[in-house]
Amino acid sequence: MTRQSTDATRPATPGGEGKGLAAGTLGLWGSVVIGLASTAPVYSLVATLGFVVLAVGAQAPIAFIVAFIPMLFIAFAYRELNRAVPDCGTTFTWGTKAFGPVVGWMGGWGVAVAGMVVLANLAQIGGQYLWLLIGDGSLAENDVLVTATGVVFIALMTWVSYRGVEFGERMQNILLAIQYLALALFVIVAFVHVANGTAPNATPVSLDWFNPFAFADYSGFIEAVLLALFIYWGWDTCLALNEETKDPKRIPGRAALVTTVTLLVTYVSVAVAAMSYAGLGEEGTGLGNEGNADDVFLALKDVILGPWAWVLVVAVLVSAVSSTQTTILPTARGTLAMAAYKALPRRFATVHPRYHTPSFSTLVMGIVAIVYYVGMTIISENILADSILSLGLAIAFYYGITGFACVWYFRKDLFTSARDFFFKGFFPLLGAVMLGYAFIQSCIDMYDVDYGYTVLLGIGGTFVVGVGALALGVVLMTIWWMFPGSKPFFRGESLNRDTAVLVPDTPEAYGRSIDGGLS
Repeated sequence: MTRQSTDATRPATPGGEGKGLAAGTLGLWGSVVIGLASTAPVYSLVATLGFVVLAVGAQAPIAFIVAFIPMLFIAFAYRELNRAVPDCGTTFTWGTKAFGPVVGWMGGWGVAVAGMVVLANLAQIGGQYLWLLIGDGSLAENDVLVTATGVVFIALMTWVSYRGVEFGERMQNILLAIQYLALALFVIVAFVHVANGTAPNATPVSLDWFNPFAFADYSGFIEAVLLALFIYWGWDTCLALNEETKDPKRIPGRAALVTTVTLLVTYVSVAVAAMSYAGLGEEGTGLGNEGNADDVFLALKDVILGPWAWVLVVAVLVSAVSSTQTTILPTARGTLAMAAYKALPRRFATVHPRYHTPSFSTLVMGIVAIVYYVGMTIISENILADSILSLGLAIAFYYGITGFACVWYFRKDLFTSARDFFFKGFFPLLGAVMLGYAFIQSCIDMYDVDYGYTVLLGIGGTFVVGVGALALGVVLMTIWWMFPGSKPFFRGESLNRDTAVLVPDTPEAYGRSIDGGLS
């Protein structure tokens, strides 16, 4: 039997309430843990901190703070929309209700693209860091071994996601604790070295590091903020699990805000500790050394932690593997919602009768991620790298849609109170405009042949891959539009502004078997 929804406020629909997910499973703590794990805080710092410092030097901390602002504004949009429409389809559902089927479908596709691309990256990092821990670390340079290990990680985390959100939450508590213990150790020991005079290039913390008017180069400032946007991405997983929380209308939004603020404190603290310890020099362990930009932690782990340096390697490995699992969750639930509202074939709406997870969608996500990762590795690792660089386009795309959708969905309520004006209108709109600008500026930058690792069709490969991935969504949407089963969605019948939040809970009511299948 499938579990019935426990949300008494959800309007009844033919066949039952909910989509068959494990309602009432997560509390605020569990939602925050999953939101933090989704951002992979340790790996995000590894991938970003060095390049942000290269772009803006001593203004790296304020760059992280400025990048936080649109994330906070969009978190307000997610919170308000979730209170009104607590649906696991998030951007897809809200975009459709606000702007219609086409915008909604493309918003859902943006979520899927971001998830697929980052899974390939996380798998590769997981494979590399596992073998860095073994022997002299030379096995991390074996591409076949690293790729095979990455595939195993994706398969394993797909299985964890398939088994249920409660099982995954218990695992994430442990993995997130490892990450934050490692970061705390790094920050504390770095400041101890500075205080003891044993840091190689101790640099006093300055208020100028937090001065938004101290940026010397506008293009560098934009580059740093765009880079920093990536490290906050992932907190919206809290909202994709809204139907599985104990209070779907309130807990996910609160968890999103707690997650984003926690990430801000984390990133600024680590950035300040690293800069204070290593300085901004262009040689040795200095953060201005381009040779350290790819992985600041690898450059500093031995000099800061000595025999405990392996802790940071483990933390990066755990961060990548942890985020692999939590990245699968929102995409699988997004495609479940799309199928429930007939924006995808019914098979994607299959829910496991025991684990109450979107079983078919979860398996498809894992398989697609493996195929993409292996395919890109075989074809060209440079194209894989460019696809990772283009990730910000998909993120800005669907976050922006969410912000605009909030304003339009609540347009009649904006002047009923000051709270509604700011949290349903002004802040979401400002966040969406900022992300829209980030999207356009990124496209302009990525178009340049000197951006990224490849040149395709005579222009920057990063632009081709990033924009091409989003454009592929238009093709797939058109193909699905040709099938009779899609007509209720594209005619605005199965999902519109007035549609009650949900779809049938029982497989019989939905016209499918437990095992799925088109009918």
